[in-house]
Amino acid sequence: MSTALLIEQLLNGLQLGVMLFLMAAGLTLIFGVMGLINLAHGSLYMIGAFACAIVASATGSFWIGLIASLVAAAAAGAIMEVLVIRRLYERDHLDQVLATFALILIFSEGSRWLFGSFALYLDIPPLLQGAVPLPGGGQYQLYRLAVIGVGISVAVGLHVLISRTRLGMRIRAGESDREMIAALGIDIQTLYTVVFALGAALAGLAGALVGALQSVQVGMGEPVLILAFVVIVIGGIGSIKGALVGAILVGTIDTMGRFLLPKTLALILPASQAGMIGAALASMLIYIVMALILAFRPRGLFAA
Repeated sequence: MSTALLIEQLLNGLQLGVMLFLMAAGLTLIFGVMGLINLAHGSLYMIGAFACAIVASATGSFWIGLIASLVAAAAAGAIMEVLVIRRLYERDHLDQVLATFALILIFSEGSRWLFGSFALYLDIPPLLQGAVPLPGGGQYQLYRLAVIGVGISVAVGLHVLISRTRLGMRIRAGESDREMIAALGIDIQTLYTVVFALGAALAGLAGALVGALQSVQVGMGEPVLILAFVVIVIGGIGSIKGALVGAILVGTIDTMGRFLLPKTLALILPASQAGMIGAALASMLIYIVMALILAFRPRGLFAA
């Protein structure tokens, strides 16, 4: 195994991790502030990807499509919060799960009706095409490095927003004692809508960025949503820092597990069996890690 190949896989794990962070940050923000389990968060990821693909195709500009993904996902999130989610805050989690699962079906069938069952494709913008050299003689796609940079920049921006701004102060206060900040004259409903739209925009951004690496299609958000829930459970519900650490941990373990386990098992098993068993074990690995972390840290690594 060459050094360049190992570095490439580590970078792939980091890229998957920052993409999961964009999903998990919005999810943990919504759950931490509102106490809401939003299964439809993956649908906002899909909306961002579709908006980017359609607008980029119509205008010929990936960057305009990227802005459209943020606007479309944030608008869909705000509308969802006002029309549906707002009625669920005082309900138990089962009602929240059922209502947001219904939203998944509505968004999926609505997207299939509007765009059909065919996949759409996004072209990587010319500015980010090409590759950069890696130590050991390999190359790595420039666009994937840009995705990593965007994820890290968003993490820094969220940290500044939450810890250094007046909106962040209100978000932290709403997480701690929503009745008190309402009594102090803060419009709690508007705050919730803003937080929900922010979380939706992050999901839409993740969908748009990933859309240039894989196809854009109906239902693309559900598999990522499962991983995002694993991330926030590992990192600690309500913690942005936990979401970042958990996302990078999950992305790296999943990628390296799929890369190393078949090669390791091939030393003692036939290649066909090693590939099959290694793939099965790799898909279980992040859940095993989650179970081990929860056994010692029931509230996650960085409980809010």
